[in-house]
Amino acid sequence: MVSFSVTKLLDLPFYTEGPATDVEGNYYFTGLTGGFIGKVDANGIYSKWADGTCPNGQVVLPNGEHWFCDSRLASISCYNSAGNFKGHLLSGKCAGVGIGAPNDLILDENQNLYFTDSIRTEGKVFFKGTDGTERLVATNIDYANGLVLSKDERYLFVAESYQNRILVMELKEPGIAKGKAEVFAELPRHSSGNRTDNLPDGLALDHQGNLWVAHYGMQAVQVLDPGGELLFSIDTTLPLTSNICFVEDNASVRKLLITGGYGEPGPGAVLLLNVYN
Repeated sequence: MVSFSVTKLLDLPFYTEGPATDVEGNYYFTGLTGGFIGKVDANGIYSKWADGTCPNGQVVLPNGEHWFCDSRLASISCYNSAGNFKGHLLSGKCAGVGIGAPNDLILDENQNLYFTDSIRTEGKVFFKGTDGTERLVATNIDYANGLVLSKDERYLFVAESYQNRILVMELKEPGIAKGKAEVFAELPRHSSGNRTDNLPDGLALDHQGNLWVAHYGMQAVQVLDPGGELLFSIDTTLPLTSNICFVEDNASVRKLLITGGYGEPGPGAVLLLNVYN
């Protein structure tokens, strides 16, 4: 039986997404329809860090910049370390293909960008390299959502929300898959039978190679071993658990920042989850 604790950091009027941290120990999250990016500093003090249109997934770069998926503008937006808008890294198209609703994004060790486009049946994964190369990595995913790379960056995991499963594809080089995505794991289903009650959302990978899945509608984080088998489930207390990121990950404790809410467009919350090894 896994031992864990859940601490609520904030209650907010809007459903939250895009958890991220920086090197100074600050926590960040997005407010989607609230149109803002929030911050909780190392002293636990909350403030609105920046304004956006409909900011969703985000990453913090080593230089302090923040990149966001803006679902309403169909763009990847860039902000400097002070929270000022710098411009769009991509807008409307990538690799000559239209972007519908960018949702989540990650960077590899060379700061190449991968992001998902959340569309029913025709969801996509895109790539933009630091050299400007743009690629369509995968398509025909039934609402491509969260994504994460394996530690060696050979494999890309993607949440296929409306099929309630995790896909995996092997990469032969950055942004190019060796073949079609395969099913890595089927996830637990809600007893209601409604698809919207079991939608895998954000993903994170721990130091042991276990995959952590924010399970929207299930009020849970599902933890899968490197072979795709379910290790355990954690009740987050958030019915719409949207996304997760590691704050700390070692032999003693795994600490995660969790976003989501109780409804859409709100109310929302931000949590801190401690899982003790």
